[in-house]
Amino acid sequence: MYTVIRRYEGLTDAAEVFKRVTEEFAPKLAERPGFQGYWIVDAGSGVLATISVFDTQEQADDSTRAAADWVGERLAGLMPNAPQITAGATTGAAAPVAA
Repeated sequence: MYTVIRRYEGLTDAAEVFKRVTEEFAPKLAERPGFQGYWIVDAGSGVLATISVFDTQEQADDSTRAAADWVGERLAGLMPNAPQITAGATTGAAAPVAA
């Protein structure tokens, strides 16, 4: 599995972005090959993060391009800054890791 975390800062209306992403983008993402899961985190203070999990790096990279295109088309005025992207291979740990 491969995970991509996108952190968006400087949102002008996080509630509206959250709504549009949930209603419009997430369903489209779920139809993409290799899709495993998608989560949205409202971190407050105009910050949102999304977490996408796909089977392969290629599929995850494709989702990043799709997200960038969709944000540019649908949310440009609400999300003025490019996201910080963290991506990498994901382990399938099923239980919490003890510290």
